[in-house]
Amino acid sequence: MSSTAIEYEKLKATLKTSQEVTAGQMFGKSCLKVNGKAFVSLHNDRLVFKLTGEHHKKALSLDNAALWDPSGTGRPMKEWVALPVEEAQHFTELAAEALAYVKRSR
Repeated sequence: MSSTAIEYEKLKATLKTSQEVTAGQMFGKSCLKVNGKAFVSLHNDRLVFKLTGEHHKKALSLDNAALWDPSGTGRPMKEWVALPVEEAQHFTELAAEALAYVKRSR
C-alpha cells in the first residue's frame, strides 16, 4: 500500500466515526462521502479535496498542488485540489474543511 493510500485510510478511519460519512467510489476512485456527495478522494497517489474560498486558495498554494483532472484530458474540476503525500500534515484539516463545505452545499 502506498504512503498516500495509508494517509487516505487514516482519514477514513477518523472521519467514518460520524454516521454521516461513508466510503464509496467516484469515477472508479476510492472516496469519502457525506449525504451521498464526495468530499475526499484517492487518485494516482494523491489525495483530492473538494474546497472553496480561502481553504481552496490555501490548498492550491501548497507545494505540488494542482486542480484535479480525473480524466487526465486537461479538464480539471475547479473545486477539487489534488495534493501529494508530502503535504500530509494538512490532510486532516483540509478533509474537515471539505466535509463542512459539502455538508453546507446540500
